[in-house]
Amino acid sequence: MPYEDMPDIRLRPCEARDIAAVQAIYADAVLTGLASFELEAPTVEEMQARWTKITAAGFPFLVAERGGELSGFAYAAAYRERPAYAGTVEDSVYVDRRHRGAGIGRMLLAEVIAHCETGGFRQMIAVIGDSGNAGSVALHQRLGFDHVGTFRSVGWKHGRWLDTVLMQRSLGAGDTAPPQI
Repeated sequence: MPYEDMPDIRLRPCEARDIAAVQAIYADAVLTGLASFELEAPTVEEMQARWTKITAAGFPFLVAERGGELSGFAYAAAYRERPAYAGTVEDSVYVDRRHRGAGIGRMLLAEVIAHCETGGFRQMIAVIGDSGNAGSVALHQRLGFDHVGTFRSVGWKHGRWLDTVLMQRSLGAGDTAPPQI
């Protein structure tokens, strides 16, 4: 693991027993934040179904524990369903508000990137809700993502229009070789 200097933080694959904590972190992001454009928090059962679909397809879904408490999660999933996009994944990273600023998001995303490179994927897309989400933009920049565009005022949430920032990072051989999936 590349972050051995943070011994109180442990990354591991998400398990069924983690879904309630994952749902609680995500529900807070949905209800109070702007990163997700969902308006209603999904139920634990819905999060279970999403986790099952993602992991059954062979994508990484990781959690972080800090001091024995689940403090964040991240995963990659298909960017789009059409076959030509098979080498491209989209990442998602959410950290419990009480644990932000501790490097957990960086650790999770770095590990998801590593899993996707090992898995033969060639591109990773970040679709970041709210152009004012400086933390997520900076996180992705630190891990090699480039800003490739902004969709202006495409989401309406909490009484205002929100942008979507698009960032992209090559994985492995990038566009110099076909995907190995």
